Amino acid sequence: MSLKVAIQMDPIDPIDINADSTFRIAEEAQARGHELFYYTPDKLALDEGRVVARGWPLKVRRQVGDHFELGAEQVVDLAEYDVVWLRQDPPFDMGYITTTHLLQMIHPKTMVVNDPFWVRNYPEKLLVVEQFPDLTPPTTIARDLDTLKAFRDRHGDMILKPLYGNGGAGVFKLKAGDSNINSLHEMFTGINSEPLIAQKFLPDVSKGDKRVILVDGEPVGAINRVPAAGETRSNMHVGGRPEKVDLTERDLEICARIGPLLKEKGQIFVGIDVIGDWLTEINVTSPTGIQELERFDGVNIAEKIWQAIENRRAG
Repeated sequence: MSLKVAIQMDPIDPIDINADSTFRIAEEAQARGHELFYYTPDKLALDEGRVVARGWPLKVRRQVGDHFELGAEQVVDLAEYDVVWLRQDPPFDMGYITTTHLLQMIHPKTMVVNDPFWVRNYPEKLLVVEQFPDLTPPTTIARDLDTLKAFRDRHGDMILKPLYGNGGAGVFKLKAGDSNINSLHEMFTGINSEPLIAQKFLPDVSKGDKRVILVDGEPVGAINRVPAAGETRSNMHVGGRPEKVDLTERDLEICARIGPLLKEKGQIFVGIDVIGDWLTEINVTSPTGIQELERFDGVNIAEKIWQAIENRRAG
């Protein structure tokens, strides 16, 4: 089965080909005989009723500094493609939301991965507390400073971060009684009108923040991301160290709870974050971790993702 595949992603030039999950997805697609087309989010448009993109035919190769080749620039009608990958990085702002509305117009005839309707309606930090509050640590989503202070008074040390942030940016650990909460609240509310999310601090984060990869609702493995010395954040963007780790019974229990919903809503490639026994995020926008997991476990995760897509297309 040869598919026409378009990939909406951030600029391909500066990516780390030994870590980037989108590169690995494209590499596996090419190996399977699929035809690739690449465009950046700003090149997506709704033009007189057609969802189009200005971009380039793409070939990739695992060669640092020379990892891609582009054909002639052209405008394509995405409704004529079999699969469109929504792989731009957050922030999950109005630009991102507009993208989901446009791509929703061609889905499911053109299969958008992940399903843009549910990407929009299941933002990662909200999904866990909306649908699975018993799996998550105590959490408050609020813009009101008094509400955030009351949460801190109840739970002591807490994590405060932007509701729609990513990559560990803007994540703060506040101790019980920390007076910086006022200044942080002032800073965040001066940037945008969005709420903040506060979660009870989990000391187990010192042992690592586990990223579990699910493909079409089924867990396929995990990596452990250990914070750098003196850091609370374990994201690899800010120096977290990936380690090999096995799935625990609790991990499998969490996946069994959330997997059917993810599968039903067309969330084919998902990365969840687990600290200790608690689910903290369900990443559906542009999850990462494929290449690290493949190296640790010797399993072709990108192949599993494409098998799931091809099976859905064939069905």
